[in-house]
Amino acid sequence: MKQYTFELYIPADEVLRYYQGQARKVVVRSEQGLVIELPAERIRPFITSSGVRGRFVLKTQDDHRFLSLDKIS
Repeated sequence: MKQYTFELYIPADEVLRYYQGQARKVVVRSEQGLVIELPAERIRPFITSSGVRGRFVLKTQDDHRFLSLDKIS
């Protein structure tokens, strides 16, 4: 299993594009220095009226297949 941590901030007006399906992926740089592309549907559980803001941990299998995404702060 691999773990990647990153911070994500998407303001409310921009997050609407993700929620409506107009944007299909989220691209972030992890604290480990890797660029990560996530399907936009993975952030939907974390959308609030003010957007998405927080620190997250992405867990993958050794072959980089998705396991989980959790908000840690």
